[in-house]
Amino acid sequence: MTAKANPKDGILHLSIKDDMTIYNAQALKETLLSHCHAGTLELHLDLSAVAEIDSAGLQLLLLLKTEAQQRGFSLRLLRHSEAVIEVFELLKLGMYFGDPIVIPATWKKS
Repeated sequence: MTAKANPKDGILHLSIKDDMTIYNAQALKETLLSHCHAGTLELHLDLSAVAEIDSAGLQLLLLLKTEAQQRGFSLRLLRHSEAVIEVFELLKLGMYFGDPIVIPATWKKS
């Protein structure tokens, strides 16, 4: 995972570079929650490199949304990968997170 913070405007940019699966869920959870601190106004989470997401990964995103609401900052999910889009569509979660999902023209859904 890569993180880029700009403390001036309170926006934190994180990019997940791993799969969001049960195999690395605990490490991802610790890393993601460590960035939920005072002074953060917005957390932007780039999901473009997530090749696989399972229920554990989805639970992490749901937990992060809850933490954002409880701690008073905005969570923005950006650049959803095909794997993330498929799960969101299957479970009708796009509206829950509220972020625009852009489906690339090159994505060939079977």
